[in-house]
Amino acid sequence: MTGPRTGWTLDEWRRGYRHGALSPTALGDYMATLPAPDPAWITIADDRHLTAQIDALDDAASAAGGPKALPLYGIPFAVKDNIDVAGWPTTAACPEFRYIAQETAPVVARLQRAGAIVIGKTNMDQFATGLSGTRSPYGAVPNAFDPTYISGGSSSGSASVVARGLVPFALGTDTAGSGRVPAGFNNIIGLKPTRGWWSTRGIVPACRTLDCVSVFALTVSDAARIAAIVAGPDPEDPYSRQDPLHAPARPGHPPMLAVPDTLEFFGDLQAATAFAATTEALKTLGARIQPVDFAPFRALADLLYQGPWVAERAAPLAPFLERQPAALHPAVRAVLAGVSRFSARDAFAAEHERSRLSRLIARALHGFDALLVPTAPTIHTIADMMRDPVRLNTQLGYYTNFVNLADLCALAVPGVARQDGLPAGVTFIGPAWHDQMLAALAQTLERHLDTPLGAIRRRLPHHNHPPLPALSPHVALAVVGAHMQGLPLNGALTSRNAVFRERTRTAPCYRLYALPGTPPKPCLVRDAHGASIEVEIWDIPLGHFGALVAEVPAPLAIGTVILADRRSVKGFLAEGFAVQALADITAWGGWRAYLEEQAADP
Repeated sequence: MTGPRTGWTLDEWRRGYRHGALSPTALGDYMATLPAPDPAWITIADDRHLTAQIDALDDAASAAGGPKALPLYGIPFAVKDNIDVAGWPTTAACPEFRYIAQETAPVVARLQRAGAIVIGKTNMDQFATGLSGTRSPYGAVPNAFDPTYISGGSSSGSASVVARGLVPFALGTDTAGSGRVPAGFNNIIGLKPTRGWWSTRGIVPACRTLDCVSVFALTVSDAARIAAIVAGPDPEDPYSRQDPLHAPARPGHPPMLAVPDTLEFFGDLQAATAFAATTEALKTLGARIQPVDFAPFRALADLLYQGPWVAERAAPLAPFLERQPAALHPAVRAVLAGVSRFSARDAFAAEHERSRLSRLIARALHGFDALLVPTAPTIHTIADMMRDPVRLNTQLGYYTNFVNLADLCALAVPGVARQDGLPAGVTFIGPAWHDQMLAALAQTLERHLDTPLGAIRRRLPHHNHPPLPALSPHVALAVVGAHMQGLPLNGALTSRNAVFRERTRTAPCYRLYALPGTPPKPCLVRDAHGASIEVEIWDIPLGHFGALVAEVPAPLAIGTVILADRRSVKGFLAEGFAVQALADITAWGGWRAYLEEQAADP
């Protein structure tokens, strides 16, 4: 039996189990091959941890009907050490804070129910306060490409073990950029979901109102597949939210991207050159890129550490810090030192300002599919970060700190590398619940650049890039007349975030009739003696579908339309009795051809 290998994606792990080349019991031998010592880990699974999970996995597979029923059967993953796993210690990178978790955080439990196996808890900036990966008594986590440079934080260990291919995915957290900056510095994917989409119960809080669990993976599709498993409301999490199902499935044609009108790289010309090259690559793919005023974004970012949210960081730690004030890492202590200067009045004033700036940001992004930014403006060596920990850390959050305050989602993806060989990631940022659309944008760039996976120096064949899972439900709708692109009622679709998918034809069992009115419309009727009619397929968010249906006037209705390739989709149809006195225009093969004929022969 062949053992597992470093650098495998989810599909490669699945194929190994499906073809009998792997057994979960081989994970013990696999872990024995992992490098040691390794500052990326705080706790590694021992035989007891592995055996308990493998026994539970066998029971779950039997109950589900076999291993194939579990989408993550036997796949190892890592968990940031501020996320609880029952029976494991949680430290938040503070040995004095250490406790044994009694319950497993829901995000981890959902992955375990899908078959995944925790093999370790990862190092982090203490109490998730930092973006460098150097603020831990367990040691600084080095960059996966050059150990003299920082890995980024606070989810440093999780990013490192994914970048080096030790696990195919790992959980992090993200309050100010902790799930994105390490992804950018280590050439991997960092998905920071919409706040409240994933449960944050069982997490040592940083800022409870802003915290998100995040995921690192080698590919966009892998990150999205993990998101599809862990996402969903948690009735016991007071900050959990229900997806309103209004977001688009994909970017428009062409994609519209905003970029900051003034870009800051703190004198790092290599970072600036790399971002410019990635921007040009997106233009090559057809994206239209337009600058927007970045001042509101920067002002909101400044509030995170210069406002009372610092007090929110300190609040849950207060009892512990009263007992053991010396337990804090010096850089973390410096961040929390100013907590006492904020009053309740300051908190409300800051919240009012947050709301005002968030509204300005929403207006700035209106009409765009996403905001494109460098994941971080520059990168520093570990030595430099140790000498100047606060100022340099502040630089790293330049393009990240505002995201959760403004209720945005974000996805970090590798961009064109720097000339010195270090990664230079970019991040797509969009409104809440636009996670699926961001994944589509990021996957397009990922496939175009074809960068090596993480730091393992291998590329996947294009046929090994699986499609993205549906992170939010949409309805495929066939439109046959005035709702088509450029026609009078198309706004009823685009105003509801519907996205054009394709132009195709129905099966040869329909007839088309002209319905008089303003604007004129066609009627599509099922008929055994019919023909194939041109239609457009649009993906409309499920949450908007009912409102569209409610607008459809008689004799039109929404029914099931069979396409030429035998797919069935929802679509505009008409009641048969209503077309008896109408002109049969089936011979034109579609509404556009009929309109063109009418225009040519008034």
